[in-house]
Amino acid sequence: MRITVIGAGNGGTALAAYLSLNGNIVTLYNRSEEKILPLVESKIIKLRGKINTSVRIFNATTDLKKAVMEAEVIMIVVPAYAHKEIAEKISLFLQDGQTIILNPGRTYGALEFYTTLKKNACSKDVIVAEAQTFIFASRLLRPGISRIFGIKNHVPISTVPATKNNSLKKIVKNVLEQFDVVDNSLYTSFSNIGAVFHPATILFNIARMESLPDKFEFYLEGISPSVAKILEEVDRERCAVAKKMGVEVLTAKEWLNYVYSVNEDSLYESIRKNKSYQGILVPLTLHNRYVYEDIPMSLVPISSTAKHLGMNTPTIDSIIQVGSVMTEKDLYSMGRTLENLGFKNIEELKEVLKGGTN
Repeated sequence: MRITVIGAGNGGTALAAYLSLNGNIVTLYNRSEEKILPLVESKIIKLRGKINTSVRIFNATTDLKKAVMEAEVIMIVVPAYAHKEIAEKISLFLQDGQTIILNPGRTYGALEFYTTLKKNACSKDVIVAEAQTFIFASRLLRPGISRIFGIKNHVPISTVPATKNNSLKKIVKNVLEQFDVVDNSLYTSFSNIGAVFHPATILFNIARMESLPDKFEFYLEGISPSVAKILEEVDRERCAVAKKMGVEVLTAKEWLNYVYSVNEDSLYESIRKNKSYQGILVPLTLHNRYVYEDIPMSLVPISSTAKHLGMNTPTIDSIIQVGSVMTEKDLYSMGRTLENLGFKNIEELKEVLKGGTN
């Protein structure tokens, strides 16, 4: 298939190479030349870790129009705070029959993308879908070289509106075998495990990050037994809001078994025994996607949904508040609240997810 990957960062570079290995014609797009400059001429991506090989892709470009118009499938692999901007830009170039997949959507990513296309008067018949998670745990070592720490067994995926899921099933079987199409994007959105693992771990390790010169492992050292208790409470609140919305999602511990085949007695032990997390280091600064993506685009929509349902999410709300104090930004107002997404209530939101209006 002709596939364009949008974003040449930690995930996009690895995904472009992996899709090429599977026999697809892959174009890698990045807004700036910095991350793809070595690829513009060579077209060679080097993979390390779980896969050790060099892969030739079809093209690497900063020309968004060309990258989008020539694709059958468009894989969006950028932080969730950039989804809206990407939707606005590619709305000008989309063609009937194309499929757009957010990798991942975080919470309400496909919903935001779909409504943004509508607001920009894009009338093309396209599929907009979101993956629950990204297929790899990966890091960009330098432009054109990516390390894959682990590959997930399963990645749930769904469309907005849900009526497009049957069409999606016919397409994704030829994209990634790990994709499992589920009935509704409420499941993929509320199965957002990044909301559980990332923000609290960063915030409760900030003193160590800012005081010590040596980097440490994010999951295996950053998540102590006490931090894991906070993650479990965030997880409990997430699952409770999902259930009130009508979807049963896996707990974080169940999810680790589902995607990595790790099943220990506690969340803490499951994280420690997950080999795919070994070697992943903590970010260098508080100003990273674990904060600016996973708080406003993951925790905030869960909290906003809870408020509209008359539910309390005190642990999630406290993390949003502490993150806002540390960054000196109102992360709640920056995030995907129902109001910011353009909905007055839960019923309006569910109707768009189900049937596609707005």
